[in-house]
Amino acid sequence: MTKSKSRSCDAAVSSALSADRRTVLKTLAAGAVTAVAAPYIRPASAAPTELRALMWEGYAVPEIVSAFEDKHKVKFSPTFFDGNSEAYNKLRVGGTKDFDLVQADGYWPGLYFREKLIRAIDYARIPNTANVYPVFQPDRYKLLTDQTSGEHFGVTWCWGSYGTTYNTAEVPKEKVQSIEVLFDPAYAGRLSTSARFEENIALTGILVATRMGTKDKPRPDGKPFNPYVLTDEELAEVEKLLIQQKPLLLTRYQDNTTLQQLLESGAIVAAPEFAQIYRVLVQKKMKGETDLDFAHQLVPKEGGLGWVDTWLVTSGVTDPGTLALCYDFIDTFLAPETIKKISLIAGTSATVDLRPISTPEEQKLYLMDRTEELSTMYMFDQPSSTEKWERVWSRMQAA
Repeated sequence: MTKSKSRSCDAAVSSALSADRRTVLKTLAAGAVTAVAAPYIRPASAAPTELRALMWEGYAVPEIVSAFEDKHKVKFSPTFFDGNSEAYNKLRVGGTKDFDLVQADGYWPGLYFREKLIRAIDYARIPNTANVYPVFQPDRYKLLTDQTSGEHFGVTWCWGSYGTTYNTAEVPKEKVQSIEVLFDPAYAGRLSTSARFEENIALTGILVATRMGTKDKPRPDGKPFNPYVLTDEELAEVEKLLIQQKPLLLTRYQDNTTLQQLLESGAIVAAPEFAQIYRVLVQKKMKGETDLDFAHQLVPKEGGLGWVDTWLVTSGVTDPGTLALCYDFIDTFLAPETIKKISLIAGTSATVDLRPISTPEEQKLYLMDRTEELSTMYMFDQPSSTEKWERVWSRMQAA
């Protein structure tokens, strides 16, 4: 790895220390660009002078945004959000007139399209979509295609999972290939999970449904198994299993700084996370700053949780000039050199194949040879009953 590239990677992974991936994306570009102060309704007959986006903050890299603004003589005006539900609520209350572009992940784009918050798009007008890995192409990644009309409504951007980072000297690979490792009494007091109730319940739900034999059987809703849509019987077993797990955990980490300290000190030997701390620890090993070896299990054999961030065009975009500007913006951000720069800064893996322009170290850190594992992941979604999930989590905490 060259010195300049090493600095880029160091900046990316070290920035992941203070929070989870969503908080990282929020803080990385803080102060770099200014959010929209008030809605601006553009006259349909006027040439576009502004492009308005609702997005995660870390992707708004200043130099890339500035180059786009200079090229098109427009102002890029982003508004940032912390999570999909916040963005959804902003769009639902009339935000389709306030924003031209919006980002979302998992099943959320499909919800937006069904509720007519976003519009169909034409991949032919975004040439760089041809550069994405096969697993993210629409014939395989179905979540951005309307199954009735066949229309496409989103472009994949960055991806990741809630996989398990583990100390290879302490945990055999065959153990970490199963979610069972997070409930194994052999590692009592040396495990940790995040404090995020959605991921804890969904991941445990996969294991519970596997044990119960319900994962591959017909579901009450007639759809394939989704760990965010659990039956009452499955949720009851999830609650029991989470209560059994409690004494095995040293702690539930609140942020990535804590997780890194726990792993690096040897206090814990395994924990699920977004691969950000995995990247930090691999970098430290490469620089001789730690003797410990860590690996990252993306997808357990029972199935794991994943996310794919996407660009979407809101249904408020009806002017041909604005639509063309949206297409060029997405295409610009998908250009290999551009998305690589953003990926290194934001600390996320890109859906575009960057291996031809990446070092072996970068390929390993950003999981560029492991994209096929995404096909077995269950995508992030909102719980089918937030109230039921919150009750499960509260009872577990009180037990």
